[in-house]
Amino acid sequence: MSEKQQVLYDIPGPKAIRRDRLYTVLISVLIIGALVWLAIDAYRRGIFDDRWQVLWAGDKGFTGFEVWQRLLVDGLLLGTLKAVVIAVPIVVAFAMILTITRQAPTRWIRYPAIGFTHIFRGIPVLLIMYFGVIAMDLSPLMAVVLGLVVYNTAVVAEILRAGIAALPSGQREAGLAIGFTPLQTMLRIQLPQAVRIMLPALISQIVVLLKDTSLGFIIAYVELLTTTKNLYNFFGNSSVIPLVVAAMVVYILVNMAVSRLATYIEGRMRTRQPRAAAPAKGADAGSGLVP
Repeated sequence: MSEKQQVLYDIPGPKAIRRDRLYTVLISVLIIGALVWLAIDAYRRGIFDDRWQVLWAGDKGFTGFEVWQRLLVDGLLLGTLKAVVIAVPIVVAFAMILTITRQAPTRWIRYPAIGFTHIFRGIPVLLIMYFGVIAMDLSPLMAVVLGLVVYNTAVVAEILRAGIAALPSGQREAGLAIGFTPLQTMLRIQLPQAVRIMLPALISQIVVLLKDTSLGFIIAYVELLTTTKNLYNFFGNSSVIPLVVAAMVVYILVNMAVSRLATYIEGRMRTRQPRAAAPAKGADAGSGLVP
């Protein structure tokens, strides 16, 4: 190992360490003070009264179990996750096709793929959902899936293109040198590496896709946010904050689960990296050459 090592930052000295500790303490105090102020203000406005009992005791003939059943089964499972499960495989397949066509040598194949990416990355998801309902007469579920697929296909294709562009040019040249066609080189060498490199960005986009399902309540698609709205309309204004907080916690937990799954997949992909070949039997230990 060389004596001069490149680092991302200089090692902080005693003054810098004291300054960082002071900043950490000050910021922590400010954050805690803000949270305490919000809690006191919420208490004064009666936020912490018996309105929260709707989450475990229910109201107006509903039990707490039935409230959570509406949120988790009708809203999350049969609404939000149903649209996600349908949309994600289609997005992955179409994004890979779009990525491959963007690398095509023929202009009449490459330019439409580039145009699709630039156009639909700039169109709001809700506008595409509206188009599906009004112009194509789709059901709310299919309109939500259409909006998610069209927008996220363009975004994921751009993420994969960036991953391929980050690879050394020698990767493609090596594939062509061993007899692969450009398409085989893309599918067997470049695309798998691009997926591995851009996996955090891809998972972040899946989280965005999951949250974008909440836009479906505008076109009467019954998902988690729509179910929450229907519940607090039924129970009254006093139940708005408890039910909205419950829905927020559900969204956070689901997104955390997706992030943990991504971390696990990334770790598995790293452990499956090809290992260096062992030296041949009888090879010289010092030089690694067979005598």
